[in-house]
Amino acid sequence: MNPGSFYGKIGFIGTGVMGRSMAGHLLSAGCALRVFNRTRAKAEDLLRRGAVWCDTPAAVAAACDVVFTIVGFPKDVEEVYLGTQGLVAHTRPGAVLVDMTTSSPELAQRIATAAAARGVQALDAPVTGGDTGAREATLTILVGGEEAAVARVRPLLTLLGKKIVRLGPAGAGQHAKLANQIAIAGAIQGVCEALAYAQRMGLDAAALLEAIDSGAAGSWQLRTCGPRMLANDFAPGFFVKHFVKDMTLAQEAAARAGLDLPALQLALARYARLAGTGGAELGTQGLFREYS
Repeated sequence: MNPGSFYGKIGFIGTGVMGRSMAGHLLSAGCALRVFNRTRAKAEDLLRRGAVWCDTPAAVAAACDVVFTIVGFPKDVEEVYLGTQGLVAHTRPGAVLVDMTTSSPELAQRIATAAAARGVQALDAPVTGGDTGAREATLTILVGGEEAAVARVRPLLTLLGKKIVRLGPAGAGQHAKLANQIAIAGAIQGVCEALAYAQRMGLDAAALLEAIDSGAAGSWQLRTCGPRMLANDFAPGFFVKHFVKDMTLAQEAAARAGLDLPALQLALARYARLAGTGGAELGTQGLFREYS
């Protein structure tokens, strides 16, 4: 099946590190793609491949039957969806809006309610897998929203990721992604501390990584970020500034629920300090700088 012929025009807003690859997969599958990004230059590769530029989110909404978004922060999501030139006010009835940004669960619920009032279905569908997962279409997609809407867009989601899991109603996808970030926060901090300890004790830290990866200490963070830490390779696959945003959202949600998460609090404090001392644009493995 050619997804473009089945769905009509597809919109994609946010063509940064992750979004550019994701939108490219839709183009490769034959979708008729409309795109918008605050910086047009970041969409030029997609335009050369046949995507059509729109000047505003409203223009994307007016032209498309399904719109995907992956932007930076909750304030960006709110503007793109609920602003005067946003998607909800201008999307045609019967369309589906899919936000893949890691954002606020409460905002996802507000968007879904506002969209439903206009006869539009909205899903919160944040992703995990980083820039590599986006390039290789191996993302895990965590979805909140109506089952019928998920079923409608599932063939498109399978072009972007290998695992698509609906966790519940609107907001559930965001809660699931925040839980994922809490797990990562502890794991990556553990890798940093293990390597700092190994180096201080005079061990060959690279040999240690290889030795312990096949045991209970093995993890994606150990295997992927550990070697980058030792090489002082802090290029971003996922920005520190975005991880701070995600952990802040998780901490705020936990506090509202009366839940104490000390490991999350410690990781957030360390990452916030890193961001505040010039590390905001580093990859998350840049936390290792705090231990050197």
